[in-house]
Amino acid sequence: MNNSKIWLSSPHMGGKEQEFVKEAFDANWVAPLGPNVNGLEHDLEQYLGESANVGALSSGTAAIHLGLLLLGVQVGDFVLCQSMTFSASANPILYQGATPVFIDSESATWNLCPVALEAGIQACIAQGKTPKAIIAVHLYGVPYQIDAIRAVADRYSIPILEDSAEALGSSYKGQKCGTFGDIGVLSFNGNKIITTSGGGAIVTKTKAQKDKAVFYATQSRDDAPHYQHSHIGYNYRMSNISAGIGRGQMEVLDAHVELRRQMQAFYVSLFKEISGVTVFTAPTSDYYPNYWLSAITIDPSLTKGITRETLRLAFEADNIESRPLWKPMHLQPIFENYPYYGGTVAETLFDNGLCLPSGSNLTDDDRVRIASVVQQVFG
Repeated sequence: MNNSKIWLSSPHMGGKEQEFVKEAFDANWVAPLGPNVNGLEHDLEQYLGESANVGALSSGTAAIHLGLLLLGVQVGDFVLCQSMTFSASANPILYQGATPVFIDSESATWNLCPVALEAGIQACIAQGKTPKAIIAVHLYGVPYQIDAIRAVADRYSIPILEDSAEALGSSYKGQKCGTFGDIGVLSFNGNKIITTSGGGAIVTKTKAQKDKAVFYATQSRDDAPHYQHSHIGYNYRMSNISAGIGRGQMEVLDAHVELRRQMQAFYVSLFKEISGVTVFTAPTSDYYPNYWLSAITIDPSLTKGITRETLRLAFEADNIESRPLWKPMHLQPIFENYPYYGGTVAETLFDNGLCLPSGSNLTDDDRVRIASVVQQVFG
């Protein structure tokens, strides 16, 4: 049998990407601005909705950093952050010299727990300082509890920075993820639902906010005939070449979402008769996840001792990539001394959870190999 690598989530080209890139080369637009950058921003604005203002950047991390800047986060401020996420959600808090306050997940969406969030807010206020921002993440493309988190945020007048890096194409009650926060963040890293090889975007409510973000992203160059700078700036703008890839990818975004959702359905069917294995699924029909990564949890007490690691190593032996869930930030060496509020939901998910191959370019043969390993492990 073919033993080529099955990746967790590899890039999947749609066919038009090279045309946009060629146009950039033909016009000599090989720079961090140009028609493809403008075109990608327009495409994203049309996709997300008319109220979205999109600035294309070099990464999703850059978008989070600029989002914190726009929200006025400074040295010594508190920023509440979902603990169960990739470190890029939290690192920019430290860029600003602010203090991250990590919050546990809830079990329905694996995202920010509204009860723990409010406890964290009240603890910060008790120290004399209301948090400056809340970073909420749509983990693996499943929207967080939008209404509950917004209610808590509004009760204390704290803006939400919506980390939608994993959730382009997901929606809640018909509204696209990336548009719920006071500021939104997208990622086009190589493993995301669509890619620009590396890149991201910031989503703002107003054009003035977008313009300010782009100003910061282009080294905060003042409007002058010479190079003049009155603010600290960053080299965060997306290149016209990368944006060309993104324009081609936008043409297949909905198709890629549907293919990921089909992989999710494949796993639901594969594990439905296996006691102790639960496929992570959105809680209600209000949620429309892109299922960027399909994930499971394994309860060893119900699987005769089979654990997350048992399955992961079996996949690895057959050259199939799988990966534990994100290790919570409050358990990471760099963040373990910062405040944390909540219980052990995120920690338990990390101990028992596994992300499965989910790419939109997986084949029937790939699915046969994946199913064969699962059947061997669980008998």
